[in-house]
Amino acid sequence: MSGTIRDTLEEKFSRFKQLEADMSNPEIAADGERMSATAREHGGLAKVATKYREFKRMTDEITQCKEMAEAAEDSDEKEMVQAEMESLKAAREEIWEELLGLTVGGEDSHRTRCVMEIRAGAGGDEAALFARDLYEMYRRYAETRSWKIELMDASPTEMGGFKEITLTFEGESVFRDLQYESGGHRVQRVPETETQGRVHTSAATVAVMPEPEDIEITLKPDDYRKDFFGASGPGGQHVNKTDSAVRLTHHETGIVVQCQDEKSQHKNLAKALRVLKARIYEKTREEEAAKQAETRKGLIGSGDRSQRIRTYNFPQNRLTDHRINLTLYKLDQIMNGDVDPVTTALIEYDRDQLRGDMID
Repeated sequence: MSGTIRDTLEEKFSRFKQLEADMSNPEIAADGERMSATAREHGGLAKVATKYREFKRMTDEITQCKEMAEAAEDSDEKEMVQAEMESLKAAREEIWEELLGLTVGGEDSHRTRCVMEIRAGAGGDEAALFARDLYEMYRRYAETRSWKIELMDASPTEMGGFKEITLTFEGESVFRDLQYESGGHRVQRVPETETQGRVHTSAATVAVMPEPEDIEITLKPDDYRKDFFGASGPGGQHVNKTDSAVRLTHHETGIVVQCQDEKSQHKNLAKALRVLKARIYEKTREEEAAKQAETRKGLIGSGDRSQRIRTYNFPQNRLTDHRINLTLYKLDQIMNGDVDPVTTALIEYDRDQLRGDMID
């Protein structure tokens, strides 16, 4: 990530202009898949690029007003120019607030597709059930936002939980909002199997990764190893007698992904490739973030899976987000998909940290 939001916006604006040129390129237009990916990325950047273009125009006009005010010999003329300049500054402030909302979360905040991995942590069967509950929470949240959700892979348990589950989301602001879910989630509640009513603590981890376009991450067949095997259900129960499940191992990074949700080997391979590209892109992001660690200090969207970010206390109907000391006594509503109060508070916190970074 660049050092300031101004740098990030300049990069996005430059990318937007390049995509505009690409869409007029006959060679790209003739390639349906590439054109589709280009148009999707262009659409994701359009809102912020249009606002930033307006911001730049107003900044230029403010500079011109300053020069005119300095050169004005008549006091009435000078006063009129200064009044116009103040009006322009106020309008620019409003646009800047909108830009903050569009760019908070980093250079990938415009992404309209992302991959989410939920894994059960410490706590055995209860942790797997909690992973399932988190999946249901995000599924309901996606419905309220009209996002498209797709199951990529899952490892169910005999009790109905998940050892791990991989999903993709598609829709406006999808990565900007969901990236704050990355990290460790802790639950405190009385398990269904607990006969003495004791509260147990277990955990799950969530990782949210932006899904890059195909033109950004190029994978050749020689870059990874493909293994095919029979899909299985909970407890090793064989559910597919054909070798339709796919496991991919990326040679350079050692990243391994698998997909067995579909009965078709071809469909599982396509899904696994999408997740592998997201994992590779995320690794690149993490390495870049490490270099920019000091710049990002104080921002909460770090996506560190080892960091405990949230506690879900069912007996008290309480959710606590430890990053911003947010406590809400409506856990039942949140688990039912009303995640917006949490997301809004996290985004606003980041906005406050970044506010003032642009105006000079």
